[in-house]
Amino acid sequence: MKKKLVVPKFKSESEEADFWANLNLSEYFEPSDFKRGIVFPNLRRTKRLISIRLPEELIGKVKEKAAKLDVPYQSLIRQYIQQGVVR
Repeated sequence: MKKKLVVPKFKSESEEADFWANLNLSEYFEPSDFKRGIVFPNLRRTKRLISIRLPEELIGKVKEKAAKLDVPYQSLIRQYIQQGVVR
């Protein structure tokens, strides 16, 4: 069984930095103590770049609407697609 890690009170930030820089965690923990496969559910979803051909007139209308709403036009298109899929 490994010894318990006790973090002391530090007098300065540099003293604390020194402590953590020189600490050997293998003296306190076994590799099996750490969880594997950690899930981060609140991370933003990654976006994939796609290419889609749209009529110039439609792009112009979307850009006008986006300017009125003060949002990027690509975000507005993404929102419209999402609303259409959810219906």
